[in-house]
Amino acid sequence: MAVCEGEGVLRLKRETMAIPMLRAAMISHSQSQPLIHSISAIYETAKRRKRVVFSSSSSSELNPVIRSEVSFCVGTCLIPHPKKVNTGGEDAFFVSNYNGGVIAVADGVSGWAEEDVDPSLFPRELLANASNFVGDEEVNYDPQILIRKAHAATFSTGSATVIVAMLEKNGTLKIANVGDCGLRLIRNGHVVFSTSPQEHYFDCPFQLSSERVGQTYLDAAVCNVELIQGDTIVMGSDGLFDNVFDHEIVPTIVRYKDVAEAAKALANLASSHAMDSNFDSPYSLEARSRGFEPPLWKKILGMKLTGGKLDDITVIVGQIVSS
Repeated sequence: MAVCEGEGVLRLKRETMAIPMLRAAMISHSQSQPLIHSISAIYETAKRRKRVVFSSSSSSELNPVIRSEVSFCVGTCLIPHPKKVNTGGEDAFFVSNYNGGVIAVADGVSGWAEEDVDPSLFPRELLANASNFVGDEEVNYDPQILIRKAHAATFSTGSATVIVAMLEKNGTLKIANVGDCGLRLIRNGHVVFSTSPQEHYFDCPFQLSSERVGQTYLDAAVCNVELIQGDTIVMGSDGLFDNVFDHEIVPTIVRYKDVAEAAKALANLASSHAMDSNFDSPYSLEARSRGFEPPLWKKILGMKLTGGKLDDITVIVGQIVSS
């Protein structure tokens, strides 16, 4: 089995793609209960902290001003890996209307299947626990502490990457990320903020694990971003960002007023690219930059390494609205 480090603990997330199963859901900010989703089931401090505030030297569109209370209006879509349709895949997510809104995605590491461990159990339990702790006094609406408490309460064997974003009603979005799930902020038709993936090396991301060797909440990349009404947040597993470029996300989003439809469209686009062996995807570009080469027959024909990455695809689209 291929492992990153720690003797069978940190694992490659190598995935390989076909008939997608689609499911979308609309969760408005007025919903009273959190939603935890893995398509097959529904389940009931700061290191490297930085604050992202757009400076006055930037264009006016990047300067948040005093504003009314805001919250999320959210649409979601999950398409499992074609070979995992029957089990629902190994991604999980949850959405809560607590405070201004909470969104999270976790991606189970598939390498555990080689040891007869269901890779979906760890991320599902992790986010179920996170949902339970959202309003916890000790968490104090801090996503990094939420990850700590959720991880400590998770007893399933496995590992997962995870990203959590918690919106204050004053417009401050608090983000904590371990691994290669990601988030984009779209304002006035432009991506103005994005998270960066954390990895040991190519295709081996940081991950929370059931084992001792692994990352913890202290390894999370943490930041705050100031949002304004009309902003759009796109959160997803690497199945989205490995297959869809940022310059494709914006025109896809702006075509839809309904966030559920926008999420579905992004997931469909990622699925289409993932199954296209000729598409020069973000994943194939990164692979080439790391020195990976195409199969011998492609090299003989003078072809380069191309193609999307077959994977579970989770998309959450959150529009910032006045409460």
